[in-house]
Amino acid sequence: MLDFYKKAFTGVIALLLLSALIGYFCVERTFLHLDLLPSEHSELPWQTAIETDANQPGNSVAIVNDARYSLDFELTIAAGAQHPSAAVALSLLDEAGKTTLADLSSYTSLSFSIKCSTANVLTLIVFTLDEKISQPNDFLTYRSPSAFFSCDQNWSQVEVDLTHLAMPQWWLEMFHQKLSMNEYHLDKVAKFQFATSSQSPMGVKSRIQVGQLILHGTNWSYLYFLIVSLFVLWCGYGLWFFKQHAAALTSDLKNKILRERPLVAYRQLNMEPQRDKDQDAILRYMATAYANPELNLDSVVAEIGVSRTKINDVLKAELGFTFTGYLNKIRLTEAARLLTEKDEANIAEIAYSVGYKNVSYFNKLFKEEYNCTPKAFKCYLQ
Repeated sequence: MLDFYKKAFTGVIALLLLSALIGYFCVERTFLHLDLLPSEHSELPWQTAIETDANQPGNSVAIVNDARYSLDFELTIAAGAQHPSAAVALSLLDEAGKTTLADLSSYTSLSFSIKCSTANVLTLIVFTLDEKISQPNDFLTYRSPSAFFSCDQNWSQVEVDLTHLAMPQWWLEMFHQKLSMNEYHLDKVAKFQFATSSQSPMGVKSRIQVGQLILHGTNWSYLYFLIVSLFVLWCGYGLWFFKQHAAALTSDLKNKILRERPLVAYRQLNMEPQRDKDQDAILRYMATAYANPELNLDSVVAEIGVSRTKINDVLKAELGFTFTGYLNKIRLTEAARLLTEKDEANIAEIAYSVGYKNVSYFNKLFKEEYNCTPKAFKCYLQ
């Protein structure tokens, strides 16, 4: 059994390490984060584009100071246009550096740190393709859900929930959509846009610095895979453990029976003549009287006329047992033999036949000796 437990322990350690590796892999891919800054290291390539009200016409201005390590730009809106606005967009690119539509459906939020030289209220707009309405390169026809946020001279952290942006009413009315048709999808995103709002200061140049621009999301399929994988691995190990444990225990019990049979009375082995007649008398008497439930040390003393001390000394010196220990050894080994050879006998009958009046006590001693109950022992060896 020791070899089996060593293998089982090694298997648990190996399985724990494998589970940890699979868990780390799956958790890393379940909770997504994609850094957009610095731009040259981003897994999602992008480039900046300046957009103002010049076509209205208007005189608003947008200037990009840095778009590599941070997003640093200046916005100034001027009166004169019907809808004064200035914005800096992040147009998404493919691997070839051409504008593309990116699938961001796995992402649920966009976080960033921001500081504005003057207090301002800005808009984050996400341009998404509408299969029925949108026209290529005409971003006015793209759905443009948005969210507002504030900034001032101090750095602040902003997190925008990309799944609960608001569709502008003017866009729905322009394309004859019901106001209730405000859904959008993030599987075909063209660009993000940082833009002024109706509450941005007029005629004031505002320097805006954006850092730590990160997309966050979840991909639950990896977590489901983790749960299924761990369930399969540990259930497989459990099945292996119980199967191998039963096999190892069966082998161990068979070896134990073979090793101990020379001790028992029912084998009637040809023993060499004992030099000590008292020793011979003790062993032979116990070999024939073990099934007597009333057998005890005093009855042996009375029957063979040997002192208690002599009996204990003989058993301890020759067999390494006390009187009670040797008596139980004989009875339990005989019980093991009967369990393997008599399918029809029940546990109580066997207990009584080897000298036990109390079945519960017999079960307790048997389990201590063979590491299993008599019933389980019988099943293992069938």
